[in-house]
Amino acid sequence: MKMDGEKTLVIIPAYNEENNIAKVVNQIRDCISDVDILVVNDGSEDKTEEVVLSMGERAITLPYHMGYGVALQTGFKYALKNGYRYAIQIDGDGQHDPKDIHKLLKVVLDEKVDVAIGSRFLNGGRYKAPLIRRIGMLIFSYLTSLIIGQRVTDPTSGYQALNKNAIRFYASDYYPVDFPDADVIIMLHRAGLRIKEIPVTMYPNPNHKSMHGGLKPLYYIFKMFLSIFLTLLRKNPFQKE
Repeated sequence: MKMDGEKTLVIIPAYNEENNIAKVVNQIRDCISDVDILVVNDGSEDKTEEVVLSMGERAITLPYHMGYGVALQTGFKYALKNGYRYAIQIDGDGQHDPKDIHKLLKVVLDEKVDVAIGSRFLNGGRYKAPLIRRIGMLIFSYLTSLIIGQRVTDPTSGYQALNKNAIRFYASDYYPVDFPDADVIIMLHRAGLRIKEIPVTMYPNPNHKSMHGGLKPLYYIFKMFLSIFLTLLRKNPFQKE
């Protein structure tokens, strides 16, 4: 897929992904041309940065491990500062299939939406999540759908395509860098930005400890309820241009 000169940035947050990042970058290059790729190395303790630079790709390395949301927002701030019109966020562990990039981006390029979110559950998707995490997904799927008046099946998806309005929003102080999931979708809706889910393929990642392992799912559920509550109370000064 060619971008016809449109300035598009693919943002890949990565933490200790030296064994996966080259494959992810190569697959993206095979699927879509005429885009820039930025890997945000989240203070990795391995050779993630060296692998990326050896491939001739851009990399920003955070001084220490600051978390998924901070790594993502670093990419969005870079995109905004450098005048990118579109951005794609995709994980660096190989969970997201780059073949779906064109589906997400097409919806945004056609100016139908500001953010296209890849859903692993639309059209009979068979992605299997751990029980507690799946319960959390169902809870926040229902709550988010209720609040924004639009069906949301995968509020935790990190596979997205965005236009400049959404890039500006994600780069602002209103973006929650702790767990940017359902609360972000609600914020986008309140900011007047258009959202649409697109069915995509996602793979489980057996090679890493999940950020939702142990008691973390319970902590996540608590923090997300709190973040959504505060989001609904907060005035939203962001205005779409």
